[in-house]
Amino acid sequence: MRIEDYAIVGDSQTLALVGIDGSVDWLCFPRFDSGACFSALLGGPEFGRWKIAPVGEVKNVRRRYTDDTLVLETLFETAEGAVRIVDFMPIRGRAPDIVRIVEGVRGRVTVQVELVIRFDYGSIVPWVRRLDGRLHAVAGPDALVLATPARMHGKGLTTVGELAVEPNQRVPFVLTWYPSYEPPVPSPDAFESLDDTVLWWRDWSATCRTGGPYRDAVVRSLITLKALTYAPSGGLVAAGTTSLPEQLGGVRNWDYRYCWLRDATFTLQAMLHAGFRAEAAAWRDWLVRAVAGDPAKLQIMYGVTGERRLDERELTWLPGYEASKPVRIGNAAVAQYQLDVYGEVIDMLYEARMSGIDPERASWAIERTVLDWLEGNWREPDEGIWETRGGRQHFTYSKVMAWAAFDRAVKTARRFGAEGPVDKWVEARDLIHADVCSHGFNAELGSFTQAYGSKRLDASLLLIPHVGFLDCKDPRLVGTINAIERELVEAGLVKRYLTSDGKNPDGLTGHDNPFLACSFWLVDALAMIDRRRDAVTLYERLLGLRNDVGLLAEEYDLQHKRQVGNFPQAFSHVSLVNSARNLEELETGPAAQRGR
Repeated sequence: MRIEDYAIVGDSQTLALVGIDGSVDWLCFPRFDSGACFSALLGGPEFGRWKIAPVGEVKNVRRRYTDDTLVLETLFETAEGAVRIVDFMPIRGRAPDIVRIVEGVRGRVTVQVELVIRFDYGSIVPWVRRLDGRLHAVAGPDALVLATPARMHGKGLTTVGELAVEPNQRVPFVLTWYPSYEPPVPSPDAFESLDDTVLWWRDWSATCRTGGPYRDAVVRSLITLKALTYAPSGGLVAAGTTSLPEQLGGVRNWDYRYCWLRDATFTLQAMLHAGFRAEAAAWRDWLVRAVAGDPAKLQIMYGVTGERRLDERELTWLPGYEASKPVRIGNAAVAQYQLDVYGEVIDMLYEARMSGIDPERASWAIERTVLDWLEGNWREPDEGIWETRGGRQHFTYSKVMAWAAFDRAVKTARRFGAEGPVDKWVEARDLIHADVCSHGFNAELGSFTQAYGSKRLDASLLLIPHVGFLDCKDPRLVGTINAIERELVEAGLVKRYLTSDGKNPDGLTGHDNPFLACSFWLVDALAMIDRRRDAVTLYERLLGLRNDVGLLAEEYDLQHKRQVGNFPQAFSHVSLVNSARNLEELETGPAAQRGR
């Protein structure tokens, strides 16, 4: 299936991808970054899935989320009638569960159930037995237990069953994970869990204070971001999957089930504006814990609870989504030096203070240490925002964010009375500003460039006015926006940078498709220079790329007219939320001046 043929259910600790065909093709228990028990997404049914669907031909499928919740309803229509499958994950109690309820709607419909459990990303076939009226699957450290009144039996290393449902008849299936070395856990009541889950999500969504013409899209994106948040720590994973390709059949396949520092300020702004202060504060606290220590060892990403070792490996037994190999877990980019993340850390903590979130007691000491280190290292080249594997350069955006670090430190000291060598920070800020304007701007092109001395453009340059480096009406910024529109925009969507199928500046083969977050950044940039009509047109074009339940991946393949990259992508949804706010603020004041 296409990536956009999937929806998600989750419990803010892990999530599952549910296909429009009724198959759960991806699920990691008990955390986002745990080994998957269903990996059909990256291979086929033999690598694990859980499919519930009508027997025979399906004439039509419709699906939706119940109101402002993460409870998925899929309606299958056949010649015999109609049946609905309700999928959800109860908010975590003692153990993680995924619940599926088959509901008869019209006629008498025969439904087939196929449960293929394969632990450790499809590599381990469990031992399955019936005990205490439930099916237990055990292998290594993992165990799953299935509770259902439906009759199930083994067939060819899978568990299958058939049932016929009539109107108003409901048949539940509850699958629960627990450590195999502990006693089996009780299965929750499916119907009580459904009521509780709907109520929990409705209560959470009701606190959203977003309005305007794009409210539905924004709320769905905020729910998605909540689903991508690891509740015990407050960390936000970049996506719920690994190795969904940026180019179909290519090698640009990465594990995104980790927390990137780069997402920090964008996420904080999205949550705060919508009224979710608890989530914003939890994300701030996660960041402070994660970055504590030697600033020379600051990483661009961490595990969901702040883990630092994210060693990259290839799962050679998995053929990959549409033969896109290799399939990777872990991420080698964790070892890269990316200068911009220092600015993002300081900027996020400044934004938190500006919003009234009580300062974390240790955060200013950490910031002082980071600034001291940055003062002596900002001149060094780095790998840049896009984690390229083609060698270090003096990336313009990286230098801009180094400027932002010192700028926010100066403002923190002056506005909040924080102690520090303000004069030294002012000097560093001004020095970096002059350096960027001298070496990062190409007068011949009339634009800032990707790196010092380069003539290449980069979509990250659209963020220069966002951080307040220059006034949004500065001719150099207007020229940069115009240049990006000429060279990086294809069919209205923005590429990060230009690639070809030959030698690429990022050190990888293949080409790069338009990046959805960058396209939202162009919306913001157009809004800042008073091109409202163009900004609205592009924003609504991007909304039209969402799937039928409002979800976005990382990129969009214009050739095949489909979403590509890991899914759902936090950066895409954060950008959607913030662009909606920027368009709304056009009615009340310049969108470029939000507290900077």
